[in-house]
Amino acid sequence: MARPITLFTGQWADLPLEQLAPLAKKLGYDGVELACWGDHFEVDQAGSPDYLRKKWELLADHGLTCYAISSHLVGQAVCDLIDERHQAILPPDVWGNGEPEGVRQRAAKKLAQTAKAARAFMNAQPGRSAAHQAPAIVNGFTGSSIWHSIYGFPPTSQAYWEKGFQDFAQRFGPILEEFEKQNTNFALEVHPTEIAFDLASAERALAAVKGHKRFGFNYDPSHLGYQGVDYVKFIRTFGSRIFHAHMKDVWWGHGDGSVGTFGGHTNFGDARRAWDFRSIGRGDINFEEIIVALNDIGYAGPLSVEWEDIRMDRQHGAAESCAFLRKLDFARSQIAFDAAFDKKNQ
Repeated sequence: MARPITLFTGQWADLPLEQLAPLAKKLGYDGVELACWGDHFEVDQAGSPDYLRKKWELLADHGLTCYAISSHLVGQAVCDLIDERHQAILPPDVWGNGEPEGVRQRAAKKLAQTAKAARAFMNAQPGRSAAHQAPAIVNGFTGSSIWHSIYGFPPTSQAYWEKGFQDFAQRFGPILEEFEKQNTNFALEVHPTEIAFDLASAERALAAVKGHKRFGFNYDPSHLGYQGVDYVKFIRTFGSRIFHAHMKDVWWGHGDGSVGTFGGHTNFGDARRAWDFRSIGRGDINFEEIIVALNDIGYAGPLSVEWEDIRMDRQHGAAESCAFLRKLDFARSQIAFDAAFDKKNQ
């Protein structure tokens, strides 16, 4: 059986969920990955059984389900060097007065609360027993206190970078303990500006939290490909730690030569750019190899479309992305193709 295909609602938060749910079904999706912004999933409301029941009823009314929620925006503030940009993405109770350390601490508290909210939400799914359930999943970001030093000049020592990883471990340690308490997994979307942005930094982040079983990854090839990172090798390297998978395409290496990988302080969609996100199947990511690798590691979770393409109407793009994955995805064979030639099986 092929995997379910879901729509990440983060790029659709301008629409209330009651409008987005029927649209997602119309576009061909089996479910949604609910963002913890807009009105899609409100962490502070998750203590109410009535709120959770109505959320599931809304999804069921449109033939949808949900496998994960996402807290990218709050997660970003846990380890970041906070500045005025964060106010635009954070809820008022996390931003507070904007004092950086206070913001980081409130973000950590909210992210830990999200683990409990995710568990409660999954427990509330009709027909699902609270006992012996698989872990709930919260996808998100971590932020990073050392991203600004990525280029290594002024000369940056390993000791300097190690302080950043230890800061991450110190801040995320208590958060992961709450995730453990709630039987919930945290899936970091490996991404520039996070503590892990490629294979090497992902390995280092995992080591920093001493391999905590609740820390893993929300796989997304689009943030790896344009960096020159082997996005298929990532799957094979971290197989058991891939808790969720985003499907997003990216195009790179075709600009006019005036803007490089760091983006040149240009906006998405600028024709000079060396890379841009594209609707699935229209970029340079080899999704065939991704499906094969996901099958090889036994990943049976959803393929969640994070649709981003500044040049394309989003409904058109979301529909074609779903159709592309529906055609491409396939279940792993349960038999060897050459078994029929074995006389023992005849």
